[in-house]
Amino acid sequence: MLIVGLGNPGPNYKKTRHNIGFMVIDELIRRKNAQKLSSSSFEGDLFKFSNHFLLKPLTFMNLSGNSIVKVKKFYKLDEVVVIHDDLDLPFGTLRFKHGGGHGGHNGLRSTDEKISKEYARIRMGIGKPEHKGEVASYVLSDFSPQEQEYLPEWISHTCEAVEFLLTNSLEDTSSKYTIKKFKLK
Repeated sequence: MLIVGLGNPGPNYKKTRHNIGFMVIDELIRRKNAQKLSSSSFEGDLFKFSNHFLLKPLTFMNLSGNSIVKVKKFYKLDEVVVIHDDLDLPFGTLRFKHGGGHGGHNGLRSTDEKISKEYARIRMGIGKPEHKGEVASYVLSDFSPQEQEYLPEWISHTCEAVEFLLTNSLEDTSSKYTIKKFKLK
């Protein structure tokens, strides 16, 4: 299985809402003691544990599919899971689905173009800005201090869901790990 976290490379983006996928991959790397593979030809940071791969595309969000398709083809992987931020879900929610549209998310759009829409998605709700014109600055801004307090718990819960998904169906994972509503303290 190829497990991809979407984000943007570089220290300026490290703690932004758009990088929640990278944050989950970083925690999975730590938990699984995943080994880094030589990945210059994959345009991403690639790690392996057991028979599974963890990928952080380093192409910037709108070209994520380039890195994903290279790893998928090289290792002949059928199952792909993409972990990403989702503006359409309230902050702190966690949803699972297979296939579907990109909803304006450039990382998903790029992935859809390169490998089709038939992959599992772990959707991490980041909420919406007050005004539609603020979307770019919103997703590229850091989480609020209140939100940052919840991040370790949310990332840990998402990692547990990914670990469960390794040996269970997406439907069973969704039943056990979906977070429908979350309220900041």
